[in-house]
Amino acid sequence: MWAASCLASCCAACACDACRTVVSGISRRSARIAYCGLFALSLVVSWILREVAAPLMEKLPWINHFHKTPDREWFETDAVLRVSLGNFLFFTILAFSMVGVKNQRDPRDAVHHGGWMMKIICWFILVILMFFVPNEIISFYASKFGAGLFLLVQVVLLLDFVHGWNDKWVGYDEQFWYVALLVVSLVCYLATFGFSGLLFHLFTPSGQDCGLNTFFIVMTLTLVLLFAIVALHPAVGGSILPASVISLYCMYLCYSGLASEPRDYECNGLHKHSKAISTGTLTLGLLTTVLSVVYSAVRAGSSTTLLSPPSSPRAGAGKPLLPMDKADEHEEKEKNKPVSYSYAFFHIIFSLASMYSAMLLTGWSTSVGESGKLVDVGWPSVWVRIITGWATAGLYIWSLVAPILFPEREF
Repeated sequence: MWAASCLASCCAACACDACRTVVSGISRRSARIAYCGLFALSLVVSWILREVAAPLMEKLPWINHFHKTPDREWFETDAVLRVSLGNFLFFTILAFSMVGVKNQRDPRDAVHHGGWMMKIICWFILVILMFFVPNEIISFYASKFGAGLFLLVQVVLLLDFVHGWNDKWVGYDEQFWYVALLVVSLVCYLATFGFSGLLFHLFTPSGQDCGLNTFFIVMTLTLVLLFAIVALHPAVGGSILPASVISLYCMYLCYSGLASEPRDYECNGLHKHSKAISTGTLTLGLLTTVLSVVYSAVRAGSSTTLLSPPSSPRAGAGKPLLPMDKADEHEEKEKNKPVSYSYAFFHIIFSLASMYSAMLLTGWSTSVGESGKLVDVGWPSVWVRIITGWATAGLYIWSLVAPILFPEREF
């Protein structure tokens, strides 16, 4: 017994030392990666509690105060939403505390990049506290609204990335890069039309009335053709690369929406394989969610000046009254450097992503039979994905025609 207690104490001490070593090793350059890691940890916690927390939550009187105990899926959804709410509050508090940070002299810059042990403890406490709040607060938690905003941010970031990619390759003004543009565009279009054929095969089976699925696929193909026509119009003078990449993305969203249909829906061709791939679908869905959310947060935080533009001058930042040596002068210059991205907007992206990931893990709070066991399955998820594809198409076309309609404005 004594030996076991000594072993446990040693293990705990080693774990604490390891945590302190990792936390102390987080530098300015790796701070964003650390935030992404903390967010990924919240997804893993949500996933685990979704699977194992239901029996315990059924015994908590302030959660299970119903005359008739809800089914297990209700507790699974509630557990995910509570973790999501704690995560949302953590990043929202950080976002509001970072509004107006313009250079590294601001004390909040050190808060953003340091204090990781305290941040982890605060995050942990917030998540635990969410399991003591009333059910009414969880019901009021507007995760669907925030998830929709996050999808919109994703679309804007994708458009920014594609246009930047095209401008960079065209800017080289060499034949090799023009050929590369053409090859990538052809590959994207081949993948798009091949994808559409697969969708017709899987989601419009013969002998079934699948008019809605057919409409979704045909509508997406129509948008693909419209992208090419508008982009290549002489008045627009666009490029085929952004059109091809957006076409492939819209077709992927169409597939994602159709694949989210309930497994017992006769037009969902994946229902025949649901037993064999459900575990793989869960794992792939979670991995895709992590990669998508992390990329979007890092990209948004790096490419926007919303809420706290770094270019604002700081009063009194001119020459010092007393001369300084070179070391002090270098340190002073470092402190006066503007921040490289908006800290507030960076944390807002994580707040919205917390809502979005909760909706993924709960099937947008919808459970249809066996679909309750699969990530991102249900009719609300179908329509969210399809409408996101249409919104992507609308924003892309707007990015092409807006400079023509409003030539005096800068886009």
